[in-house]
Formats: sequence, C-alpha cells, structure tokens
Amino acid sequence: MYWIKTDQWYLERILYLLAGTFALSGTMLAWLHSPWWLLLTGLVGVNLIIFALTGFCGMANLVYYLGGKPRLEAECKGHGAVCSH
Repeated sequence: MYWIKTDQWYLERILYLLAGTFALSGTMLAWLHSPWWLLLTGLVGVNLIIFALTGFCGMANLVYYLGGKPRLEAECKGHGAVCSH
C-alpha cells in the first residue's frame, strides 16, 4: 500500500487537493445547478491524463509560480544531500 507523506504541503500534494476539489465541485454543481458543470469534471480528467502521458501540468506550473515546492526539492534541501532533478 502506498502512503503519501503528509508532513508538509509540497507541490504534488497541493495538486491532488486541487484536482479533487475541482472534480467534486463540478460534480456537486452539476447535481445542484446544471449538467453543464460536468465539463469542469471532464477537464480535470483530461488534464490528469495529459499530465500522466506528457509530464506537463498547467496547474503545477501555476502552483510552483505561487511558491509551491516539489517534494524532491524540499527533501534535498532538508537533508543537505546532493540531488539530481
């Protein structure tokens, strides 16, 4: 079983939170307001597939620009180790 570290809010953890929030929000808005909100949930899914296939994620770039640090970067700085990215 895989467990993600929860000791800090690193970039990858923030991305999981945002993807889940957008997917649930789109689903709830579709249920309460209009089925057109399912487009939001669909766009989240498409973005996750693009990220898995290409490694590019627009939201990750935005979170990084706003100060989010990748887990590997945070671990390298914390231990004084030399890490290759």
